[in-house]
Amino acid sequence: MAEATRSKPRTSTQSSGGSGPSMEEIVEILRSRIVNHDLPPGSKLREAVLTDEFNVSRPRIREAFGVLEDRGLIERIPNRGAVVTRLEADEVFALFEVREVLEALAIRLATEKSDPASWSDIIERFGKAGEEALARGDLDFYVDSVNLFRERAIAAAQNTILASQMESLYDRTKVLIRRLVLVPGRAADGLRQHQEILKAMAAGDAELAERLKRANIRSSRDSFSHYQKYLL
Repeated sequence: MAEATRSKPRTSTQSSGGSGPSMEEIVEILRSRIVNHDLPPGSKLREAVLTDEFNVSRPRIREAFGVLEDRGLIERIPNRGAVVTRLEADEVFALFEVREVLEALAIRLATEKSDPASWSDIIERFGKAGEEALARGDLDFYVDSVNLFRERAIAAAQNTILASQMESLYDRTKVLIRRLVLVPGRAADGLRQHQEILKAMAAGDAELAERLKRANIRSSRDSFSHYQKYLL
């Protein structure tokens, strides 16, 4: 079982006075480790190790744990401490239901409110560059492309309430995407689906783009349903 026990040089976020990084910076560092599976589900986060690594007090680590727990990334278990959360099947299916609505809405609004030409760089990532990445087994390129597209669509949608709702799901969504790309054929299917979504967006067809995004989420859900015993 992986643990947050790696010895690391002091990070650039630490001040010369030895006070260490802020609580927010610690949250971001640990969040990144969790969503990128450097700390996989079930990993223990040990206060003593982290206070030494970041050169901060235990209360600051506990405060960071509270934020991560609120985001659903860790849970604090009596007599065990803080542990990276394992996604349960019911939670994952609920996440798909909400994502289908919110992400499809973001795509429609982004299409309606943005210049069709503004998606050219994303189209390139999901085009030849994405196909070549999958051909050489570079799944990280595909995952990074999906996350970048999602972030750009949220920004282009220009809806602060929608952005706030999606932000609360963002980290768990990233964790799920990283697992799903391991399903045979999922990345290739997802690449083709995103190509079609972006084609509709470039044509300014907001309704079609929204329908295609819903279909993309449902396809991901079906892949998870079929392989869930290997993904959880």
